[in-house]
Amino acid sequence: MPGTATRDYYELLGVSPTATEDEIRKAYLKLAKKYHPDKTGGDKAAEEKLKAINEAYDTLKNAEKRRDYDALRESPFAGARGGPGFDPRGFGGGPGGYTADFGDIFGGLGDLFGGRAQRPRRQGPVPGNDVEGRLTITLREAATGVRKSIRIPHTAACSDCGGSGAQPGTQPQTCPACDGSGRASRGTASFFISQTCPQCHGAGKVIASPCGSCAGSGVHKGSHTVTVNIPAGVDTGTRLRLAGQGDAGLRGGPPGDLYVVVTVRPDAVFEREGPDIACEIPVSFAEAALGATLRVPTLTGKADLKIPEGTQSGQSFRLRGLGLPSVHGRGRGDQIVRVTVEVPKRLTREQREIIKRLKALDDPAAYPKRREFERHMNG
Repeated sequence: MPGTATRDYYELLGVSPTATEDEIRKAYLKLAKKYHPDKTGGDKAAEEKLKAINEAYDTLKNAEKRRDYDALRESPFAGARGGPGFDPRGFGGGPGGYTADFGDIFGGLGDLFGGRAQRPRRQGPVPGNDVEGRLTITLREAATGVRKSIRIPHTAACSDCGGSGAQPGTQPQTCPACDGSGRASRGTASFFISQTCPQCHGAGKVIASPCGSCAGSGVHKGSHTVTVNIPAGVDTGTRLRLAGQGDAGLRGGPPGDLYVVVTVRPDAVFEREGPDIACEIPVSFAEAALGATLRVPTLTGKADLKIPEGTQSGQSFRLRGLGLPSVHGRGRGDQIVRVTVEVPKRLTREQREIIKRLKALDDPAAYPKRREFERHMNG
């Protein structure tokens, strides 16, 4: 639309450069309604105005795009492309414009002054993305280590074109727009901007006959099953790396990695305390009073635990080396057994008589905790 080429996006929407996201959105909705074809009867000038408004809003509503736009807008070279003022056309990659990548701009300045500028966009092979998966195991599996299979969505190199993206029997060709450099320059004799080539997008190659199987992308979306060796001693949040099991690379680049995040499911008997494990064992009053040998569960079976005469409820005992191994293979934790004295809820007549006799024979000196409590209670 005439007159809008040198106006910036804030002017198009009628807001200040410090406007909030909400102010920008309200201004856009008001203008979009004003210039909507239903309101203007299909007026061509209004249609062009609406396109410019949409382009402005598309940039300013996105925080990252807006930061880049503001940086370019405030650049002392903003008007160097052949006219006064700042020309926003093509900021979002529209027709006739350029992608406003600030790295591209400083890349051009580096070329101009012979300096070393920001690294140009990657050309040639591109490594594949890393992929993350999750596995849940039991505490007992964490104690011994385990092999698990996991199905992972990922991209794989197209088998028809071998990942080139070109129809079998053909090859990608050198980009005629940038002569294979992946960069394109524009401007005047005194100033120019180097940018990523808009035709090959920095690859330096173009595909004249795309592969029919992958539509020229060189990859297929799918999934595969991977077997993971989970070492003993892992805890929730442990991240295991499987090199080369991620997404396929582009243009012959290496595949990414697979990271498997482990979750250890809570156990019904044991509670993890770092490398140690703890469990609670109920015992009878008689066992606690007289002492006993208890058969207690462990992560790998059962073990005998001897508790002494006069064991108190809540007292802990340690079984050395029956905890979890170190994930690095050095040392092993312990198993902590906490004893809980369980009082019977129902007594036979004989049991009741025995306990009454026991109570009559009680020696206060045999209950130091109770004596201490009574001393504090009575001041």
